[in-house]
Amino acid sequence: MKDLQKGDKKLLNAWAFYDWANSVYTLTIASAVFPIFYEALFSDRDHYIDVFGLHLKNSALISFITAIAFLVVSFISPFLSGIADYVGNKKSFMKFFCYMGALSCMGLYWFDLDNIYIGLMFYFFGLLGYWGSLVFYNSYLPDIAFEEQQDKISAKGYSLGYIGSVILLIINLAMIMKPKLFGISGTDGEAAMKAMRYSFIMVGVWWILFSQYSYYYLPKGSKDTGEKLTRSVIFNGFKELKKVWALLQENIPLKRYLGGFFVSSMAVQTVMLVATYFGAQEIQWGSKEEGTIGLIICILLIQLVAVVGAVITSRASAKFGNIPTLIVINAIWVVFCVIVYFIYLPMHFYIAATIAGFVMGGIQALSRSTYSKLLPETEDTASFFSFYDVAEKIGIVIGMCVYGIVDQVTGSPRSAIVLLGIFFVTAIFLLRRIPKKAL
Repeated sequence: MKDLQKGDKKLLNAWAFYDWANSVYTLTIASAVFPIFYEALFSDRDHYIDVFGLHLKNSALISFITAIAFLVVSFISPFLSGIADYVGNKKSFMKFFCYMGALSCMGLYWFDLDNIYIGLMFYFFGLLGYWGSLVFYNSYLPDIAFEEQQDKISAKGYSLGYIGSVILLIINLAMIMKPKLFGISGTDGEAAMKAMRYSFIMVGVWWILFSQYSYYYLPKGSKDTGEKLTRSVIFNGFKELKKVWALLQENIPLKRYLGGFFVSSMAVQTVMLVATYFGAQEIQWGSKEEGTIGLIICILLIQLVAVVGAVITSRASAKFGNIPTLIVINAIWVVFCVIVYFIYLPMHFYIAATIAGFVMGGIQALSRSTYSKLLPETEDTASFFSFYDVAEKIGIVIGMCVYGIVDQVTGSPRSAIVLLGIFFVTAIFLLRRIPKKAL
């Protein structure tokens, strides 16, 4: 079909709809069902497994695999962004990572401890596919929307992603709670595990199926130049990052802010990725079934409260300023870490989840908008945001490694929560060093 013009409503909606397609990965695989399923596999053993020649705790193992995946993502992102900028087949690259991620999610159906390496491979490539496709998805925004349209359509994509992922998670939750209603046989425990495996297939099918609407309308690329993939094109992303690093040395407010953001994001993203594993291992649920349902309810609770938190944070930043608001949010995170260190009961975990959702909903959006406001006047905002994204992913690598090492050495992740609290305190200190007149 003929490409739609930039700014066309149908084109904008098609772009935003990819959020509906891919957000089921972050909620079902990264946050909710897979962590519960993974923990349930170890219910008959002591949470340890011999893998890669090491005797590792299960939650430490998944932390290290996640860290390695994000390290690979942070390394290939500049390559991918360079390709996205200069080669006219952006959609093909986006499809490749989308299908790789979706098929890997479906592959998790066969995840078990007897074939742990294959299962971990599917988990690894699922994560790689999701974040790889986002590089190209995000790079489409300036191609399909005018500057005055970008904030609105980006927010619409986020909203669609939230709605779609929650819908599928509720369906999966119903399958896990009442498997017999869906024709899933076996004892209660066996049927629930089957339902979780089916949910992984549903994520992959959902992701591929609904992405077709986006692919139908999205143009092949930003420009069909037919330019060959040269060494210069491949390494352009790294050149851009190096250029941004040099410019940061002259922009003290932005440099100090990035330091605070890096430490804060390191802790926030780690909490988001390990929360379910922590809840499964450290909270005294009445039964295995209660734990499964309770953890998924906590994830849904976080999603709902996050929306309220984002609205309140936005209003607070408008009244008190971005930096003071971020300092207060980080202070709340410190309190959260102290509380989590001492909790053992389900009710306490629900309260902690509410606090986390409230501050999680605001800190990511506010952090990104604050960064945008501190940027120097330049047309090359893509390079600055590429730097921002790489910094965020490197932070996740460090955070997950710290969490995994502490969990492995001590046998409990509680001490890691203390370290995450120290990260937030450090972020407060760094944010306070930003000149008040800067923002």
